[in-house]
Amino acid sequence: MSNSIRLHPPVRRDGPAVLRGPSTDVLGWLAAAGIGGSLLIMIAASVIRPDWMAPSLGMPSPGPPWQVHAHIPAGLVVIVLWLAVVMAVGGIVAGLLAARRGARGPVRLILVGSLLAVLVLALLPPVGSTDALDYAAYGRLTALGINPYVATPIYLRLTDPVFGVSIPTHWEHQVSLYGPAATIEQYLAARLGGNSMALVVLWLKIWNALAFGGVAFLLDRVLRPHPAQRLRAHLLWTANPLLIWGLIAGGHVDVLAAGAGLAGLLLAGRSGPGVRPVVWRALAGGALVGLAADIKIDYLLLGLGLAWALRRSVPALLAAAAGGLAILAPTYAWLGMPAFRALFARRDKTTQDSFYRFVAATDWKYLIVVAVVLFAAMTILLLRRLPAGDLGRPAIRPALALSVAWLFVWPYTLPWYDAMIICLLVLYPASRLDWFVLARLAVTTLANLPGDPSGVPASYLRSFDVVLVHAVAPAVMLAVVAGIVLTAVSGEWHVQPWPGGDPSAVSPPVQPAAAEKTG
Repeated sequence: MSNSIRLHPPVRRDGPAVLRGPSTDVLGWLAAAGIGGSLLIMIAASVIRPDWMAPSLGMPSPGPPWQVHAHIPAGLVVIVLWLAVVMAVGGIVAGLLAARRGARGPVRLILVGSLLAVLVLALLPPVGSTDALDYAAYGRLTALGINPYVATPIYLRLTDPVFGVSIPTHWEHQVSLYGPAATIEQYLAARLGGNSMALVVLWLKIWNALAFGGVAFLLDRVLRPHPAQRLRAHLLWTANPLLIWGLIAGGHVDVLAAGAGLAGLLLAGRSGPGVRPVVWRALAGGALVGLAADIKIDYLLLGLGLAWALRRSVPALLAAAAGGLAILAPTYAWLGMPAFRALFARRDKTTQDSFYRFVAATDWKYLIVVAVVLFAAMTILLLRRLPAGDLGRPAIRPALALSVAWLFVWPYTLPWYDAMIICLLVLYPASRLDWFVLARLAVTTLANLPGDPSGVPASYLRSFDVVLVHAVAPAVMLAVVAGIVLTAVSGEWHVQPWPGGDPSAVSPPVQPAAAEKTG
């Protein structure tokens, strides 16, 4: 992580000339410093979890996971974490600018360093969110033979003196909001972890780390012929401290869904003009996308993208649908109507940093109607105006359009949800969309620190936190949505070609008039 992106003379391989020089080398050093420093801060904050996060979590002896009580003021930890987010954004921006100038980067070092950080964070207790503790509670309930779509974690607080002390109070009356496949994963973790909440969460985080690494290696393999895009993919996914914080340090299940969904879209194979989809690949791809939706139902959006790509081949389309249903139907039938009702539990809710808060400070009855209309309008606009992308993988473009529309305008979204967008974005040519996605991820990550529903632990930070969460973050998110709409209407995506790659693999930048024909 500490090596800079090295210099090479200008080259030209089936594409435009690539500029390299001292400025590119400086960008490489800045990227390494920002990303590496941010990850080190996040690891340190995880180690000293007892100083700033609740509830308490009993550690097994000798571990893992491990933690120490360093007696560092909680407010100081939060300030340093805010700094880590700023460092991460600066490092990613510097790296992306270097990649756009044709830098190849020490990709192997980036892979090894980033995945080592992921492994370390997986072996430490969860921070930045209490959701992983709720997952563990749902798994524990399932292991006891209790339906987590009917019972809530408060049951464990009242009946289990060992496990119950670590139940977060904020969601203790909430049934599981996750799909049956997530419940099965939580059940397995509970069986392996036994009576220790820390061990149950450890298993959940280990599987998350494996999924995160699997996506990294999958992207590395797919993009190996395109060095600049390969570096960009690792900057946005593998070495992205903001993603690593939410998915690995926080232990969120979204990374499992993102991994299954991406694998499904890629396994479905190449198609397009003159290339007929392979039915068995469509079946397997549909099954993996179905698994992603069985973890989090939002990932049905990837299924819609796959269906759009296969719409001209009825056998392949039916095969993909059959594969998805083969996963979703039995699991929902097994867990019954309560699991189905959980899909709609947050339909009328907003997150604290949502721009809908500018319209109404509390939840309002027309929220879902407005959100659906905006989502539909944004989807249509992006399907018509996004650049064509990789013509050999036509499912990526509609899946990305649906994901961006959903997560940018839906009232209840959190930063780790962006795994859905980023795992697709890295297979799309670099454009202004990169900056919009990064801006959203950065501001929502800041707004969700320190991850305690009660807010920041230090009173002298609360005024700043209120402004950040209720004013700055919603304003930035609204501005980003406006920026995407204006860019789509104008067609000024500023698509970057893939230096050194096969120019036939990715379409050239699309002008506004041509962009209307790509949907």
